Amino acid sequence: MKLMDKKQIYKKIPAFTGILFVLSLVPIIILGKYSVMCIDDYNYGLRVHDRWIETGSFIQASQTAWQQSMDVYKNWEGTYISNFLWGMCPMNFNYGIAWVVPILMIGLFSVSTFVLGRHIMSKWLGVVDKSYSTFVIFVLLFMYYQVIEAPFEGIYWYNGASHYILMQSLWFLNLALISAGLWTDSKIREVVYCALAAVMAVIIGGGNLLTCLQAEIVMMFLVIYSVITNRKKIAVTVIPFVMGSVGFMFNALAPGNSLRAEPLSAEGYSAVKAILFSFYHAICFMVRWTPAIVIVIWMALLPILWKLVRQSEKSFKYPLWVTIGAYCVFSAMFTPTLYVSGMTGFSRMDDIIQMVYYLCLIMVTTYWLGYLSHNKTKEVSFTFLDNYGIRITTACFLLAFIIFAFTEDKNTYTSISALRSLINGDAQTFYEDAMERYDLYTDDTIKDVEVKPYSVKPALFDFEDLSENPDNWLNLAVSAYFHKDKVRVAVDE
Repeated sequence: MKLMDKKQIYKKIPAFTGILFVLSLVPIIILGKYSVMCIDDYNYGLRVHDRWIETGSFIQASQTAWQQSMDVYKNWEGTYISNFLWGMCPMNFNYGIAWVVPILMIGLFSVSTFVLGRHIMSKWLGVVDKSYSTFVIFVLLFMYYQVIEAPFEGIYWYNGASHYILMQSLWFLNLALISAGLWTDSKIREVVYCALAAVMAVIIGGGNLLTCLQAEIVMMFLVIYSVITNRKKIAVTVIPFVMGSVGFMFNALAPGNSLRAEPLSAEGYSAVKAILFSFYHAICFMVRWTPAIVIVIWMALLPILWKLVRQSEKSFKYPLWVTIGAYCVFSAMFTPTLYVSGMTGFSRMDDIIQMVYYLCLIMVTTYWLGYLSHNKTKEVSFTFLDNYGIRITTACFLLAFIIFAFTEDKNTYTSISALRSLINGDAQTFYEDAMERYDLYTDDTIKDVEVKPYSVKPALFDFEDLSENPDNWLNLAVSAYFHKDKVRVAVDE
């Protein structure tokens, strides 16, 4: 009876972990209620917003967004899908609906990471116990959202998040589709997976270059894998690879890219240097993205991962090659910006690279544990994970909770920072200030608008505000969006 009770408790742990993960997101999502349009939301939303006000037709507004996307393609940037998404900012249709952005971005990214992570553990690593693989992915997601590099840009800012978080989400789902096509025994499912993956590959090809390049590399690996292991499945990988490559080339060869790159061409590295520096910066960011709480959570998962892979029937013969491959995929995400501008990129880019790192960290660790557990000469050294696994996991999770809950800087972790801004009233005050500005923007009798500085901003809303200079680029974007002669922040006396 006691054994049965323990088994029932263990089965419920993943569900409890999922509930705790959702609860950790509650303050983050509620804070989104007090978010507003900002930065490039105005620049890319102008034409679509005007068409919506003029016609009230969502279809015509969507057509305008696509026309704008093609204009941007010719004159600024080749990301034809992202260009379209930028114009379709929800706030163009209802200014007070910014709360939907964090729900959309967290929802898509969490679901896609969950689906891909579970799939890799089940099919590629041979984990039979799906409940505990679910537990591992929920812990991974919780960890990521607490230490995410740029929470505002990856959660609340529509323009930045749609370009990176949304497109990376689609790539994670597409990778799971392609992989599912490799593993399925059903011919019908194989065809359906392949067709869906081919369509999504074209969409992903029109997104940010970091995700595009990552997709090209991983899909190339999958093509090689299918050639070596099962040539009957070649079409499942080749067709999405070709379609994605066409989309990627259409993106990379856009006329606007060369125009945009001209001012930066002198600062960028050569292709060879960009690749080499990518490996260096990957190490730097691995150190940066492995703070104490990440190390402790990783240690807490070791006994669980050890138990899972000991039951796996996979051989785990190539840990070194798997590690090198994961490191190359991770490093490649730094290459595009190093090549174009000689820098690692903006923090909104780091949000997706960070998740790729954490996924690689968990999966590579699992693979190495599988290799050690299936190698009789090395297995003996890790028997302590069997003997003391529960104690290690419990102690590490308790330590992680102490670090999380009692950190000195209450803005270190995302959920605590969001909760703090809600409790102390910063979020509500910020929103009231923002709505006062909106009332001025929409007052047709005022052409020269002077707004007050925000009296306070939630720590997570660390975006650039308007300037006292009406000719500042952001001021010009807001004045154009609301058809004002001038918009500026009042000068403090």
